[in-house]
Amino acid sequence: MSPAIRHSHNNARAISLSQFCKFIWFVNMLLLPILAVVLSLLNVASARAEQPAYVTPNAVQSGSLLLQSGEAGQYIEAPRLASDFNIDISGPTARARLSQVFENPTNGWVEGLYVFPLPEDSAVYSLKMIVGDRVIVADIKEKQAAREIYEKAKSEGKKAALIEQQRPNIFTNAVANLGPNEKLVIQIEYQQAVRLSDNRFSLRVPLVVAPRYNPENSDPIVETADIQGGWGQQKTKPAQGSDNGAIEAPLIMPDENRINPVTITINLKAGFPAANIKSLYHPVKINQHGELASTITLDGKATAERDFVLEWQAAESEMPTVGLFREHVGNDYYLLAYITPPRIKSPVNETREIIFVIDNSGSMGGTSIKQAKASLDYALSRLKPTDRFNVIRFDDTLTKFFDDSVPATALNITNARDYVSALEAVGGTEMLPALHAALDKSHQKDGLRQIVFLTDGEISNERQMLDVIASRRDRSRLFMVGIGSAPNTYLMNKASELGRGTFTHIGAVEEVDQRMRELFDKLESPVVTNVKTGFSQEGISLTPGLLPDLYQGEPLVLAARTKQVSGTMTVEGTVGSRPWTVTLPLDAASPAEGISKIWARRKIDDAEVDMKLGKITELAADTRILSLALEHHLVTRLTSLVAVDQTPSRPANTPLTRADIPLQLPAGWDFETLFGARADRSVLDHADAGKEQILARGKNRTAAPNIPAPAMSLPQTATPAMLNMLQGLGIMFIGFLIFWLARRKENA
Repeated sequence: MSPAIRHSHNNARAISLSQFCKFIWFVNMLLLPILAVVLSLLNVASARAEQPAYVTPNAVQSGSLLLQSGEAGQYIEAPRLASDFNIDISGPTARARLSQVFENPTNGWVEGLYVFPLPEDSAVYSLKMIVGDRVIVADIKEKQAAREIYEKAKSEGKKAALIEQQRPNIFTNAVANLGPNEKLVIQIEYQQAVRLSDNRFSLRVPLVVAPRYNPENSDPIVETADIQGGWGQQKTKPAQGSDNGAIEAPLIMPDENRINPVTITINLKAGFPAANIKSLYHPVKINQHGELASTITLDGKATAERDFVLEWQAAESEMPTVGLFREHVGNDYYLLAYITPPRIKSPVNETREIIFVIDNSGSMGGTSIKQAKASLDYALSRLKPTDRFNVIRFDDTLTKFFDDSVPATALNITNARDYVSALEAVGGTEMLPALHAALDKSHQKDGLRQIVFLTDGEISNERQMLDVIASRRDRSRLFMVGIGSAPNTYLMNKASELGRGTFTHIGAVEEVDQRMRELFDKLESPVVTNVKTGFSQEGISLTPGLLPDLYQGEPLVLAARTKQVSGTMTVEGTVGSRPWTVTLPLDAASPAEGISKIWARRKIDDAEVDMKLGKITELAADTRILSLALEHHLVTRLTSLVAVDQTPSRPANTPLTRADIPLQLPAGWDFETLFGARADRSVLDHADAGKEQILARGKNRTAAPNIPAPAMSLPQTATPAMLNMLQGLGIMFIGFLIFWLARRKENA
């Protein structure tokens, strides 16, 4: 072949290679990237199609709660919830089964979260998740381990439920992978002891978690010094584990046509012919089944906006003064005893100082402030000439009406009553400064000192309050008066226990006279002090560890674990200057259910109290609590119940939306007062404000508690769109590299 022909042939091959490279470049630089972008857009569109359908407020035809999404003007509808309580009362104990029915009204997959209350002394021990015809029983796990199991199941598309304790009386129920238009039933079981006070048995069913005020952080600042070479730095020691965090949940607005309906059925077997059976705040139907059994049901469905309270009594001549019950579980017996102190008519004659504290914050707006003012007015009218007293009112400010406690003269009482009548509900709930002021005993050195504290207790820093009571109570005795339709009974009961007083609940104005009269009967009667217990046999584990003083009408309730029910239990104390002793034969105990759970729950409470009083370290308390919780299958601040359906239900790459279920505002609360302008957060040690100043200040300021608006953000789509785009960029880079090599070859 001639050189000319060879040159022409090589040139043709070069042109052919160049054209081929350009073709490859065109395909990689344009067609493939475009294809990758198109695929990514299709994935995004598909994912959006699988998300819960967005709606606009104008498109909603019936009352619905709309949760704001990440897209402006677009919303999703919150899951719906209905609750049913079925409670069996047998003698001194109550076993409750709470069924929560979650319904997803959207066409997407959601995770529902519901904040709900339970009795503060309830022993929560069982969780079942009902999926179709399958029942999944929950396991008890350490809290972090349970959370990890739940999150793993959620990410794998499996249905799961998780019960966590946020406070002893506040729990959350998280339900993952609730499908389009699907219903899911969660059943929770708990045990509690029946309450006996002033010859009335009662059972409270909390139905609403009230908004909590989250006060300014006032934890002590504890620092250590790290010094080297003479100079160094201060280091803040980490605070102990705390439950002072805010409790947040969306609220149903006043104009929302939406409720969380509740039904209640109670089967009452008191162990004696029950009389005066009544529901204090809800209409009910009562069906008698002979002399010893009754069924009580709500008359229709209730709105979850106030606590349900049932009361019953024995005939006056048959009213028991002691009770003794037992349960056999495994190798142990568990005992529950009620011992009522004797009724002594002789009044207390020693010098007495009474400090009245009244909460007039924004959460007390509506009927609550009326109840509180009426209660305090009654209390002031019961003062005796030998008493000394003072009145402290607080919201996010504080006022002592007198500089110091003053004699209960007619003029002083009249001035105090006029002052109280002018109070208005306004501002935040800074309860801690008021507690410090009430516990200040720098002026009077001796005599009986009683504090009557009227509040709804709706704060998030309960632990700070209880720590202060434990450390500063000294000779003061604290009597908590819970005001309103849904007071914080955990704080009230625990504060009374640590303060060696009692808790009284006033849920309606009509109850003021009776409840306050009963409270003053306690305040004016001798107290049983130096209470001790003894057993004729060894190895008894008794609770409570800290035995309270006993007041008229308030029984001592003891729970114990023992290997055998034989021998005797003795309770003794001092009434004034007279000794008091009562002996119970253990073999006379009657069978009852649920006592083992109640004993374990109270032993857990004992560990918390011992930690607050400095008797044990936080680590020792946690070790004791964890051991009891795992042994008795109980939900605590360290343990949770988790149930997982092993069959995946949500398809892969289908997005899951978190939707918190909204709560009712408690009955009687005033929405405008609660959600006004920003509150003045200053706290005064003392302000000599009279009626005119209080009224003027009330007109110039409204309240703003730390409560989140009912809005939420949706998660990002779970598609490979970003990966597809990165692949497109990679292909473009490869195409550019091929094009550069081809041009270089052509120019060679």
